[in-house]
Amino acid sequence: MDTEAFAPSVDWGNELLASTLWVAKTFGVTAVCLAVVLVLLGRYTEWGRQFWRINGPYFTASASRATVWLMLAGLLASAILSVRIAVLLSYYANDLFSSLQVAFEGAGQADGSRTGSGVDGFWQSMRIFAVLATVATVRSLCDLYLLQRFTIRWRVWLTHRLLDDWLEDYAYYRGQLASAPIDNPDQRIQQDVDVVTTGTGEPNTPSHGSGNTLLFGAVESILSVASFGVIMWQLSGPLTVADVTLPRALFWIVIVYVLVATVLAFWIGRPLTRLSFLNEFRNASLRYAMIRLKEAASAVGLYRGEGAERRQLTTRLDAVIVNYRHWLNRMVMFLGFNLSVSQAINPLPYIVQAQRLFAGQISFGDVMQSATAFHAIHDALSFFRNAYDAFASYRAALIRLDGLLTANAGTRIVPQLTIGQSSDGAVQLEDVDVRTPDGRVLVKALDVRLDAGESVVVTGPSGSGKTTLLESLAGLWPHASGRVRFPVDDREVMFVSQLPYIPLGDLCTAASYPRPPGEVDATRVQQALVKVALPHLVIRINEIKDWAKVLSVGEQQRVAFARILLNEPRVVFLDESTSAMDEGLELMLYRLLRDELPTTILVSVSHRDTVEQHHDRQLALLGAGGWRLDPVSTAS
Repeated sequence: MDTEAFAPSVDWGNELLASTLWVAKTFGVTAVCLAVVLVLLGRYTEWGRQFWRINGPYFTASASRATVWLMLAGLLASAILSVRIAVLLSYYANDLFSSLQVAFEGAGQADGSRTGSGVDGFWQSMRIFAVLATVATVRSLCDLYLLQRFTIRWRVWLTHRLLDDWLEDYAYYRGQLASAPIDNPDQRIQQDVDVVTTGTGEPNTPSHGSGNTLLFGAVESILSVASFGVIMWQLSGPLTVADVTLPRALFWIVIVYVLVATVLAFWIGRPLTRLSFLNEFRNASLRYAMIRLKEAASAVGLYRGEGAERRQLTTRLDAVIVNYRHWLNRMVMFLGFNLSVSQAINPLPYIVQAQRLFAGQISFGDVMQSATAFHAIHDALSFFRNAYDAFASYRAALIRLDGLLTANAGTRIVPQLTIGQSSDGAVQLEDVDVRTPDGRVLVKALDVRLDAGESVVVTGPSGSGKTTLLESLAGLWPHASGRVRFPVDDREVMFVSQLPYIPLGDLCTAASYPRPPGEVDATRVQQALVKVALPHLVIRINEIKDWAKVLSVGEQQRVAFARILLNEPRVVFLDESTSAMDEGLELMLYRLLRDELPTTILVSVSHRDTVEQHHDRQLALLGAGGWRLDPVSTAS
């Protein structure tokens, strides 16, 4: 080679225009190719169809879809620019080492002009590096910010989509009644949404840029192969082994080597998807069991059930560890293979190119650029091999989210009551049937009419379907048919369970639930608490506590009666709502309802004879679908 004077490997003076044109052309071609590939994946792969079912509306039908596509375009442009900067840095490295070689040779030959040429080339390389480093830093920070903004917006949208789907048509309740109920919907909505929207196979962190994602990481890898492949092709020379000459040896060696290694890695890593799914499932089951223990701590303690709980938790932990050991063994094989094939090929570009350097065919800078291009191609092609574990985790998250949507949809295809609105202010039940999941009839052809101010108490032996009848009228129980009409929208009918739900927050919010916080005046809340015999809580209505843990069951039931007073519903269903009170409190609260809400239709479920006196009629469930409606025979 000619080392008389240093000459830069590219025309840096015109590189800004050349790189701009390259980025623009590459963006157009890459965008089209990427769109085609994504459409094919969405149509012909199971995980692609799952992704589209989960996220499709965000990219096609959401109000901000234009912004979404603009942000994606910005991230794609950033990925392309990252590859271009890496290519330019390889040319910078070539110039740097070539200039040093010229300077050293000139000094060794006492040739001042050559030495000066090399020194000038060195400092020019430093200036070029300063520019490239600045551009790379700015690109990296902008890319980081843009990706995080995109991820946050996507996560918020997807979380709302899954929450709305889970809460719609009582899927959160009906899903528990399925023959194979979905496990841990809370974890799927919180953790798996995070994994899917991050696109890295793991939860998001503020340090993730587009290069960490599976999509843009793959784009950068393919572009790197194409860009550095040109450099490698130009710098590669023939290699002769045992009288066999391979032209462009370095180029073909890295391509064939990595492709073979990738196929073997996919074969080794294939079980990782299933093992990752089982790891999430079994850890979630263990966590759920501990949460249930915490919520039922008092009952477990009274039963002296610590031993039984310990055995159950140990069994679930053992299942976690057994699967984790299988996962660990497979991961060791996978990572060991990847590490071995990566390390084995590291010195190859120096070995191959050193012969040409010693023969004076290429410069030292060409050797270093060859090594840079070689490792860039190797790492780019290895991306798909190395990312298989992340893809397995990502696919497991897709499976779990798709399973949640499928389970929610399944709760909506079962027969159910037709709920409508009456025009005369009455509650009308027509031909109502209630069944168990296995088809056993609990209530058959129930017809009842209740006008404003009327009341009925539902009685019957345990298991006759009293609570299930109320759940059916509320729209929760899916195994029911017939028609029910309320004088108001069914969302404005109040159903009160035996153990009232106490939401997190202050007591004022708990007492006025389900109305939004702050909608009910605090003075009204205090007055209602006094009326239901909870005067000691009046000064505590602004305290934020887990009130379900603070209040006794009897106090929680009285808070539920305060809710009735504050919401003033036209129809109220009470399911054993005074079971934790003495008869005196029960009498006082029922009379309070009749005095405060005289036109409200009242339906109570109870085993206690003392409740009957507060109602006009008694609906007795006789079993096997039979029922009888009579006037209440006794009253006090």
